[in-house]
Amino acid sequence: MIITPALLENACQSMTANAAKFAAPLTAACARYSINTPQRLAAFLAQIGHESGSLGATSESFNYAIPALMATFPRVMTYAVAVKYGRQPSEKAVPIARQEQIANMVYANKYGNGNAASGDGWRFRGSGLVQTTFRANFADAAKDIGIDIVANPDLVRNDPTTAALVAGFYWINHGLNALADTGDFDAITRRINPAMLGADARRARWAKAKADLGI
Repeated sequence: MIITPALLENACQSMTANAAKFAAPLTAACARYSINTPQRLAAFLAQIGHESGSLGATSESFNYAIPALMATFPRVMTYAVAVKYGRQPSEKAVPIARQEQIANMVYANKYGNGNAASGDGWRFRGSGLVQTTFRANFADAAKDIGIDIVANPDLVRNDPTTAALVAGFYWINHGLNALADTGDFDAITRRINPAMLGADARRARWAKAKADLGI
């Protein structure tokens, strides 16, 4: 199936520039990973549209206010630590250097990441169109797509071709074509985000994508 910029603007609610940037890479990735029916494509576009902020956010932000930082990472962020690293009342945003420290703390020693000093938390933060996270998941994707995104993780964040392939690999690796075939969209959401965050917004995107694809 050919994915046009116009389809991405409508189905993913993407800005024109991002739609143009991702149309050809997504067409190739969907062909490679058999996302090749209207039902599969509608579910895929709805989910990547949500995860990537309408194709505009391919790098996880750690710009958390103090209460949000504690709520998001309760096992790591005590009040004292959150006060030190979270967004201060005088700040418009958490400085990047401090966001990097947050990522290195909260993602340390998980799924192949090293300790906080290794820098893996920031290096392998949520990236791309499905927010792939952690060294182990980058490594799995790298083996399949044939691009060394462990050595070059910024490719997932900055290169549309790599981002599209990683998203396609995630989709097929988690059995999401089969769920799309049965119309079990909530089960797809659960495999992407077990907490079902944004479920209503994802369903709304799915309905829009289905309409755009004539389902």
